[in-house]
Amino acid sequence: MHDRILRHSLLTAAAVTMCLFALSARAQNPSGTAGQPAPSAQNLPIWAYPVNAGAGRGRSAPVAAPSGRGGAAPAAAPEDLTPKHVPGSTAAYTAAQIRDLFHVPDWFPSSHPTMPEVVSEGRRPAVRACGYCHLPNGQGRPENQSIAGLPAGYIVQQMADFKNGLRRSSEPRMGSVSLMVQIAKAATDEEVKAAAEYFSSFKLKPWIRVVEADTVPKTRIAGGMLVLADGGGTEPIGQRIIEMPEDLERCELRDSTSGFVAYVPVGSIRKGEELATTGGAGKTIRCGICHGTDLKGLGNVPSIAGRSPSQMVRQIIDIQNGARNGPWTQLMKESVAKLTSDDIVALGAYLASRTP
Repeated sequence: MHDRILRHSLLTAAAVTMCLFALSARAQNPSGTAGQPAPSAQNLPIWAYPVNAGAGRGRSAPVAAPSGRGGAAPAAAPEDLTPKHVPGSTAAYTAAQIRDLFHVPDWFPSSHPTMPEVVSEGRRPAVRACGYCHLPNGQGRPENQSIAGLPAGYIVQQMADFKNGLRRSSEPRMGSVSLMVQIAKAATDEEVKAAAEYFSSFKLKPWIRVVEADTVPKTRIAGGMLVLADGGGTEPIGQRIIEMPEDLERCELRDSTSGFVAYVPVGSIRKGEELATTGGAGKTIRCGICHGTDLKGLGNVPSIAGRSPSQMVRQIIDIQNGARNGPWTQLMKESVAKLTSDDIVALGAYLASRTP
């Protein structure tokens, strides 16, 4: 165990040294091509920062007005007590159980180690069950993050950053980040450590199917992510990434085996690969210097291959806008400072396309 910790420390130190050297060299010889400016905090891409209806922003479906005489609210619908199922599982949960943020719907309990209590149940009133949003295997969803396989030390540091005001969202109405701040402030050190060790024990599995396309399905915002618009139809993709569930019903049942599809602009993967592997003629630095040649992490530096493109795009923009300011973030600030909106889309597409 001691040898493993020492090895990780040495690898991390080496990554930091190489990163600082590369950043220093780039600062002395800045270059880069022109392009669309990076998004500001006042002009965020809604496809990466989807805000639910009622939050005052976005293309969400309108909230229905109350009906009935005198404006009275309609009677509440009867509770749905029908047991729900997902393919390949013998478990059954009601709609109320699936909505319970303090009890994880665990469809495949034999597929993972025993969840610590903070992951499976949380602690009322403020510490929601970690596995509810991030799923029991840590694969996550577009509105939050995939945390499977992240180094335990990195997870602990991010929780400290949330707690201490060093990590927030460029979009204040992004509910998932606000919830993480609340949880981080309420969780004990022991709970954070238990969750970090649990999720770091996994290997991130392929979860996102990346498709280059000129046209994409029309979408709306629901539950903090994009889903198929009512009535269907298609539209030009433009310079966007459209990430959505492969199967919305299974996704809403918190099925930890049902992944996502990400539509990206044609040619974006190749452009992202050039930026990630060469630094784009000085616009940034090679991602592999810090994140490992396979982008699967190095010491306490996280893996970035095969993760949600919505997640990756938000992190780049949040660092550019100063919404993320933790100690590890300082190494990224110069790396992302000159990236344009098109660059960020390309990097998100390329990273998501890589094998995790």
